[in-house]
Amino acid sequence: MTISQQIQSIHDELPPHVHLIAVSKFHPAETIMEAYNAGQRIFGESKVQELTGKYEVLPKDIEWHFIGHLQTNKIKYIVPFVSMIHSIDSVNLLHEVNKYGEKAGRSINVLFQIHIAKEETKYGFSEEECFAFLDSGMHKTLNHLNICGLMGMATLTEDMNIVRSEFKSLHSFFKKLKQTFFFSENNFKELSMGMSDDYHEAIEEGSTLVRIGSKLFGERQYY
Repeated sequence: MTISQQIQSIHDELPPHVHLIAVSKFHPAETIMEAYNAGQRIFGESKVQELTGKYEVLPKDIEWHFIGHLQTNKIKYIVPFVSMIHSIDSVNLLHEVNKYGEKAGRSINVLFQIHIAKEETKYGFSEEECFAFLDSGMHKTLNHLNICGLMGMATLTEDMNIVRSEFKSLHSFFKKLKQTFFFSENNFKELSMGMSDDYHEAIEEGSTLVRIGSKLFGERQYY
């Protein structure tokens, strides 16, 4: 299928409350425009330099989501325009994003990245670290952030029982945080989990944002 047909096919199967993030990292602007012309407006990138370059040349109504590990010395380059940062994996990073949000005069939508996979190489808060930070109330002093929910990456495995269990656990933790800290806050509503190989399971377990790349664009063109 063409990119346009893939976009339409995935949109047709997503429930109304689930949004597609087209993961365009390592794909050129021309490829992104194919998806854009098919109606896709939300794109995900994981490298700051690549994201800023694409932002400069592509339509300004694109919603850019940053989904990779974010270094503090590169926050300033994306804060003026990024729609959401999925990968807040430390308290220090949260404070730095807030600082640059203040400098840019805007509030930044963020997700806490929670470590749910068995691989130690994955970034993220543990559930205990995240809960303790929110319980301290410190997040209430960060006036240039909108805490919108959680993000998680499942273990890279063909065993869908493991993947589903990890998604289920993250959804349970999301509901716990919503009930405990964000019950009256409408912003806290997003659960970013699920990629090309496991987004069906993720949706069934409560995902509202699915990050799909290779299923849309084919194999990545590394450069």
